[in-house]
Amino acid sequence: MQMLRSLKQIKGYTIGAQDGDIGECSDFLFDDRDWTVRYIVADTRKWLPGRKVLISPISVGEADASSRTLSVGLTRDQIKDAPPLDEDAPVSRQYEIAFNKYYDWGGYWGGPSVWGPHLYPRLLNRSRESLQEATEKIEDNVTLRSAQEVMGYHIQATDDDVGHVEDYVVDLDTWIIRYLVIDTRNWLPGGKKVLISPAWAEHVDWHRRRVIFSLASDHIEKSPEFDPSLPVNRKFEVTLYDFYGRPYYW
Repeated sequence: MQMLRSLKQIKGYTIGAQDGDIGECSDFLFDDRDWTVRYIVADTRKWLPGRKVLISPISVGEADASSRTLSVGLTRDQIKDAPPLDEDAPVSRQYEIAFNKYYDWGGYWGGPSVWGPHLYPRLLNRSRESLQEATEKIEDNVTLRSAQEVMGYHIQATDDDVGHVEDYVVDLDTWIIRYLVIDTRNWLPGGKKVLISPAWAEHVDWHRRRVIFSLASDHIEKSPEFDPSLPVNRKFEVTLYDFYGRPYYW
């Protein structure tokens, strides 16, 4: 069953390890090639001060909206003893290799799918052969972007700016960011919130904080309105893809 959720809603969820809570979701790091969330950044409060604590979707279980809890198949000691990373340090490929070796996981890079040889992150659990293969095939370092930092990026249409990134809709099975939530109200009279797939972007100007689409502003303005209080279901997705004339991803 497809699980599409807003990252803004998941932010603040309590992260529940197997033997107790470790903190809450404070940010998400996604790669700038596949738009896939690679890590949840945990705010561990005073438990592990000075460290950036990362939780991989490989270890994530259920996201319970009623209790606002994200379950993780790790113990508190496992998380505490993972390779340390300074709070302000970037996540390098070398760190990721050490991180995945520690947990006995395969690597998501170097394969044909968004999670290496797999579509789903959980399949990399206890998959050291995949890690060795991925390590041997290291190409370039894909930059990991903070979801929090990219909020506010302008959306540039062919004729004008048309809005800004306000949120993301992620598939919790694959952790692929399926849609950017675009708020058009500061740009278009009577504007609204709409969804656009990042896969449709022509280019992202990270320096100028812009996501560029080959779409006219009035086309985006007339797209189906997104209501954040309602789930994104397949019926809405079909309407959205048909409106833009794009092939379905499913």
